[in-house]
Amino acid sequence: MNAVKRKLVVVGNGMAGARVVEEVLKRTPDQFDITMFGAEPYGNYNRILLSNVLNGSQSATDIFMNPLSWYRENNIRLHAGVRATHIDRERRVVVGSSLKKDALAYSLDAATEPGAGAVEEPYDHVIIATGSRPFVPPMEGFGGDGTFLFRTIDDCARIADFARNNRKAAVIGGGLLGLEAARGLLTHGVEVTVLEAGPQLMGVQLDPEAGDMLRKTIEGMGIKVLCGAITTRIARAHERSECEPDRAKPSRDGRITHLELKDGATVDTDMVVVSTGIRPITEIATASGLAVNRGIVCDDQMRTSDPAIFSVGECIEHRGQLYGLVDPIWEQAKVLADVLTGVRPEAEYCGSKLGTKLKVMGVELASMGATKPADADDEVVVYREPAKGIYKKLIVRGGQIAGAILLGDIEAASTLMQMFFTGTKAPARRADLLFGSPKGVALLKASDLPDNAQICNCNGVSKAQIVDAIQSQSCLSVSKVGACTRAGMGCGSCKSLVAQLLEHYVGEVGYDPTEHYYVPGIPLEKSQLVKEIRNRGIKSVSEAFVQLADGKEDPASKVGLASLIKTLWPGDYDDERDARFINDRVHANIQKDGTFSVVPRIYGGVTSADELMRIAQVAVKYQVPMVKLTGGQRIDLLGIKKHDLPGVWSDLGMPSGHAYTKAFRTCKSCVGTDFCRYGVGDSIALAQKIERRFQGVESPHKMKLATAGCPRNCSEAYVKDLGAVAIEGGKWEIYIGGAAGGNVRKGDLLCTVDTHDDVLLYMGRFMQYYREHGKYLERSYGFLERVGIETIRQILVEDSLGICAHLDAEIQKAVDAYSDPWEEAEVPAYSAQFSGPELSYALEVAENNG
Repeated sequence: MNAVKRKLVVVGNGMAGARVVEEVLKRTPDQFDITMFGAEPYGNYNRILLSNVLNGSQSATDIFMNPLSWYRENNIRLHAGVRATHIDRERRVVVGSSLKKDALAYSLDAATEPGAGAVEEPYDHVIIATGSRPFVPPMEGFGGDGTFLFRTIDDCARIADFARNNRKAAVIGGGLLGLEAARGLLTHGVEVTVLEAGPQLMGVQLDPEAGDMLRKTIEGMGIKVLCGAITTRIARAHERSECEPDRAKPSRDGRITHLELKDGATVDTDMVVVSTGIRPITEIATASGLAVNRGIVCDDQMRTSDPAIFSVGECIEHRGQLYGLVDPIWEQAKVLADVLTGVRPEAEYCGSKLGTKLKVMGVELASMGATKPADADDEVVVYREPAKGIYKKLIVRGGQIAGAILLGDIEAASTLMQMFFTGTKAPARRADLLFGSPKGVALLKASDLPDNAQICNCNGVSKAQIVDAIQSQSCLSVSKVGACTRAGMGCGSCKSLVAQLLEHYVGEVGYDPTEHYYVPGIPLEKSQLVKEIRNRGIKSVSEAFVQLADGKEDPASKVGLASLIKTLWPGDYDDERDARFINDRVHANIQKDGTFSVVPRIYGGVTSADELMRIAQVAVKYQVPMVKLTGGQRIDLLGIKKHDLPGVWSDLGMPSGHAYTKAFRTCKSCVGTDFCRYGVGDSIALAQKIERRFQGVESPHKMKLATAGCPRNCSEAYVKDLGAVAIEGGKWEIYIGGAAGGNVRKGDLLCTVDTHDDVLLYMGRFMQYYREHGKYLERSYGFLERVGIETIRQILVEDSLGICAHLDAEIQKAVDAYSDPWEEAEVPAYSAQFSGPELSYALEVAENNG
């Protein structure tokens, strides 16, 4: 007879609540009947990435951690859009209510309908993981139209929608989230001012010198920064400011006009985003009679004042400390899962050292521990390079790292953090900590770390978990360890430590066939995947997951699959935009500040006075910050706002140069025979033929081409993915696999031909063979070195496999399927394509796909 499952109710469906459930299921998947309450009407998502949603570099679907299908697969009853209001400790039930009539409430047995009102769930144990809410400092006028917090997906949508119709924005708060909000606002075309009440930016993570350096860097990006600025009032158009009695009569009643500061200064703005820190959400604990101080008071086993009720995350107070970072959440979740499941009932959480790696507006930052010395005995090591925005500071106390700041260059961060968290003794030569050992000897061996050392900070994975995966679960490669534990699945900086552990415990890093899958979510290498897609007639990414992965979608696989399926079915591909990277969704290249780069097609690098005038007029009309000549002989308009993209392309009246996607880019050309006294071949005419034929043809990676009118190689045709070089006698040499970027490689000679048509034929064959057999994101030179020039020459020139007719036909299909993507400027592919972070569309897809 099966034992009756204990009822576990989790209040909060954020990163803390979901992580505890994951840890519980990992230990004893059948011990509890689990119910979760989530105030937001969605599955679990990563709040750390909200700034990317606001600036448009990621869609809302990209940041979901556990889709709705995860809850169903694990038999978790989820009340989404339902807030738990109190715990009736006498009846042992958690009581909740829907937030609004149209809130979504999901449950496995459909017992709870959307907007059903009061909900009660019985419990044996409760976990409160309500997290925190933004703190709003005392000021007059916050609330209503034009004022925003920055905490949820819905906040991102509201901020983006409002910013599109306004010119100026103020962000109150110069911490991490405030600066990220400022970056996101820049992408929506508003002038941004950041107001920080303290004397410097990011006062928790940085010392004054680093804070000043960060301020200068951010001001260089076009954001105004005011430190020591305390806002007292948000003024609106229908109000009369006492400090400005002569202010002109406003033209827009009720709209925000300016901020008033404590020192009497004013800041003009149309909207206000507040991001000044967080406060624990403790209402349910207070309403339920639990002990609450600044946060919900918990002991070392995460137990509240009621032994049946536990709490984790940003809502708790432990040993008088509040935490606002994810690392403590990971530690707390493990302890609580051990205690609840009985796997280690004596487990204790003893507090966390604080350290984090961040990226603020494209500026890399790592900070841990103390930012200033405690006394004269502390040793302080500082390296500064202001011109490059680089600052490194190390505080050594008692031979151990007590704190460190790395700004602008964080290569040493992983090692420093391991030594900081584990208390490892610092080397006598302190410079090695900041710049590495001159002998190349690792300062830290993963095998020497204690079992509880956290190897992967992104996902909270300890050395003991990795060793267990290696020894008990036969994970003998880095990727298998990652699939089992999530180590290395975040920023990837810990993969070298995982490899060290593999080498120590099994002697080598094992071969893993999954590393040869074309995409991680479907267990097939490319030739097998292509065969299945063709045989089954799969023409969309979602259908590929249904037929080849048992319906389980893998976000990391979508972009690669989309490219491959479009290659195989150029005219019939079902273009699901949520499977595309932001560049391909809006047909422009996103920049580090969230604006976009537009490159019109200029065939062979030859333009006209009319085209140049149109480009100049667009640059003036849309206030383009930079107009640049590219290395591919094109004109790049940099700094375009997303909502301006349709207007830019409509005014240009030129086709897309496809500078944003993995496809044929440009064909660079020298002057050739038209004017050059050395030219022996018409390189301009050939380049224009090449561009007109292959424009928009997708491939595993970008392809750059060139034609040279003679072997002097002024257009660098020898070092392009494909190059054609004219030689004496009217012939053309075709080179493939060249490179002149991070890798430098002269291309290999494929063949010599007589005419332009022959060049187009053999270039097309190589493109198609590369498209069909190259790995996703494998450049042509890597593909060539992997297959070998002799093999490729036999296949493409001598037709050793009898596939040349097939290759010719398939590349022709791709050519015939071309259409200028900027036709979507007139009729967008979906409603939010050019208007903000695409939230409504993304969430619709997320819910429809589960």
